[in-house]
Amino acid sequence: MFDPTMGLLVIRGTEKAGGYGRTGREGREGQGGRNGRGGPRRRLAWPFVLPLVAVVGLVLTGTAANSADAATVCAGRPAKTVTFKTGELRVFKSRSYACAVAVANKPGSRRTMSVTLQPRGGSPVVDSGRYTRQAGPVTVHALNRCVRASATISGKSGSTGWILC
Repeated sequence: MFDPTMGLLVIRGTEKAGGYGRTGREGREGQGGRNGRGGPRRRLAWPFVLPLVAVVGLVLTGTAANSADAATVCAGRPAKTVTFKTGELRVFKSRSYACAVAVANKPGSRRTMSVTLQPRGGSPVVDSGRYTRQAGPVTVHALNRCVRASATISGKSGSTGWILC
C-alpha cells in the first residue's frame, strides 16, 4: 500500500485473526487517511446527506409556518368538520379509533369549552373546562362502530349525527 505522507511503499505482514495489522499511523484498509477517518464511503455520502437534511428542514418548517392545523393532536385522517359561530368541531378517524377536538376561531382569553365523543353502544368521553385555544382531544375505540360528536365554545355549539358507520 502506498503511504502518500511518507512517499514510501508499505508492505503489510500477515494479519492476525480479528485484527487489521495496524502499526503506527496506518489506518484500516478501505478507509483511507492517516488515522482511519474520512474514507471514500464517508466522502461519497456528504453530497447526498446535506441536501436531504436541507429539504426535510424546509418541508417541516414550511408546513408549520403556513398552517396552524399542521400540528394536530389527533391521529388519523380528517373525517368530518362542523363549523359554528365561535369555532369548529374536528373529527378524525384512524383504523380503529376516532378522535375529536373543538378549536376556537379566535384564540385568546380563557372561555368555557367542551368536546364530547361517543361510540354507538358506549359511554361518551368528555373534555370540558376553561381553555384559550381548544378542548380535547378525546379518543374512543371505534372499530366498526358509528360515533357522534359535539362541541361547545362560549355557549355556541355544533354537533354531528352518527357518522363513520
